[in-house]
Amino acid sequence: MKLDRLLSITMTLLNQPRVSATELAERFEVSLRTIYRDMDSINQAGIPIVSFPGSDGGYEIMPGYRIDKQILSLDDFSSIISALRGAQSATDSWDIHGLLERIGALLPASSSSVNAGNVDFDFSPVPNDKEKIEPLHKAIKELRLVRFDYLDNKGQQTGRTVEPMGLFLKGYVWYLYGYCLTRQAIRVFRLSRILQLRSLSDSFVRRPYTLQDVEQQFMGQATFTKVRAVLRFHPEAKTRVRDEFGFDKVIDNPDGTMSVITHYSSTERAIRNILSYSSLVTVIEPPDLIEELTRHIKKLAELYRIK
Repeated sequence: MKLDRLLSITMTLLNQPRVSATELAERFEVSLRTIYRDMDSINQAGIPIVSFPGSDGGYEIMPGYRIDKQILSLDDFSSIISALRGAQSATDSWDIHGLLERIGALLPASSSSVNAGNVDFDFSPVPNDKEKIEPLHKAIKELRLVRFDYLDNKGQQTGRTVEPMGLFLKGYVWYLYGYCLTRQAIRVFRLSRILQLRSLSDSFVRRPYTLQDVEQQFMGQATFTKVRAVLRFHPEAKTRVRDEFGFDKVIDNPDGTMSVITHYSSTERAIRNILSYSSLVTVIEPPDLIEELTRHIKKLAELYRIK
């Protein structure tokens, strides 16, 4: 159809600096006269086509038109390209590679430096997670079931069969969300806890859930402020405290120590985090957390036969 050919010619001109009428005629299996008429039609549609005579001649879209006709600025494109490159670092997806090429086709030749960007995103997962992303990504695209063993917070291992729906990165942690046939419900799985992953030949029909639905369901249920704690850190821990407690109130004390008011989702998480600082942290409150921490320290002393 003529409309399909006109669109294909336009995309060709967007992706190549200059194309001859002969090359276009051969590619679309039409006469030169038809190509000349197509160029007039594209011009009349508002896309400025410039023709160049001679052996190196041909057709190209007027310089500057690509970006002039876009709502997005060069800085906007730079941000998009940086974000896409970050996503590509995580998945190695050829789909994203192709998308980067298509976005590049929308830019004028003089703006090639926009690809550098001012911010570099690297979402590369740890090796154990990365080896799971590719098969999961493929299963999601092909609507194939996956099966794996999954570890919960307490180290209990269960077998799961899942309809994989999507992958997402949150707080530097990669997750899979999908419909768990074992639990007969939508579930979110942390990739680092997935063991013995394998794709199945069985297909499924995607259910009407989005990532936004999943976030509302699970983030609404999650209690991240269950345990409130006031901590005082030794000056040697200053750098780590600034790295880890960016969402909490950090107070610099006159003696060089730092006080932090923070929250944990559970007492277990609080204990694990506090113990990781060894003698560089003191729990000021609450009393029940201090009591639980003391109990753990006594168990450690018994383990190492410390009197």
